[in-house]
Amino acid sequence: MNGGRDRLVDALYGAGWSTVKKLPEPVAGALGRTIADTVWKRRGPNVLRLETNLARVVPEAGPERLAELSRAGMRSYMRYWMESFRLPVWSAERVRGSVEITDLDLLTDGLKSGRGVVLALPHLANWDLAGAWLTRGMGVPFTTVVERLKPESLFDRFVEYREGLGMEVLPHTGGSAFGTLARRLRAGGLVCLVADRDLSASGVEVTFFGEKTRMPAGPAMLAQQTGALLLPATLHYDGPALMRGRVYPAVEVPVSGRRAEKSAVMTQALADAFATGIAEHPEDWHMLQRLWLADLEPRPEDGEPGAAGTAPPSASASGPADAAADAPAGAAPGRADGAASPAASDPAADGGRGAGRTGGPR
Repeated sequence: MNGGRDRLVDALYGAGWSTVKKLPEPVAGALGRTIADTVWKRRGPNVLRLETNLARVVPEAGPERLAELSRAGMRSYMRYWMESFRLPVWSAERVRGSVEITDLDLLTDGLKSGRGVVLALPHLANWDLAGAWLTRGMGVPFTTVVERLKPESLFDRFVEYREGLGMEVLPHTGGSAFGTLARRLRAGGLVCLVADRDLSASGVEVTFFGEKTRMPAGPAMLAQQTGALLLPATLHYDGPALMRGRVYPAVEVPVSGRRAEKSAVMTQALADAFATGIAEHPEDWHMLQRLWLADLEPRPEDGEPGAAGTAPPSASASGPADAAADAPAGAAPGRADGAASPAASDPAADGGRGAGRTGGPR
């Protein structure tokens, strides 16, 4: 990305946070839906990739059903961004009233035990809202990780944004974040990591909706090293003003096997929990990039590069600019455009070297 592109990306994200949060809520919601529908109608690569991913989640769906799901998915995705741009001005009462979590006692009891908790979740609905609900709504602080972005000013915006919501944000620089996360857990703290996509060499191979992909080893490794509970969680939207979630029973550390073998078993358990939540609410899964290893293998018919295990630069779904880039110029005034992705802004656990890399919320 050149310097001019960097400055444009930073300016557009800045406009999102400074402008969208000032709009009346109905206007912001309508703007998000307009952007989503415009992008969906153009059927660019992000929309087609989303449909390809959803075809694994809902294998019985025909073309019409997949199109319906992808349209709902783009609306859900843009709702995430509209909400995220506005979250800094939401009151604590508003945040508390916007989220309801099933089996929350699994999390609260885990924290009361003093063991520390790793909360791992996929790119469903709005993980930033869930984080704000924990910090501002429940008074529960937590630590997460953000990958360094270019330009540096954009990285600083994401860090400032999440810190403003009450999160402790660590930059992902090699393995340095892992030690800090481990210390927080040993002190009985909470670590939250988005962990449904990691196609780096250190990712753990899992079976996900019947096919192979890789997910980060960080959550399992942290649990093994610190004795913390590892809790999967999923989210979904329920109507225009509410997001629901579920906390799943703890993923236990196997009693035998080497560390890598234990991590593989635990990461598969996370994948299974994620699959449950995604299958129930596929329209809220914001995965606009390649995920399964079969999609990364070279194909003779198109010469597409990317052998299994080689990931694109972003670790998760693309950001609003990547999606909105599919729309005609000028179709989405005021949109937050840019090359960064939630993958580059979300706390996602990284395999053995660290516990977070982005992509995301996420």
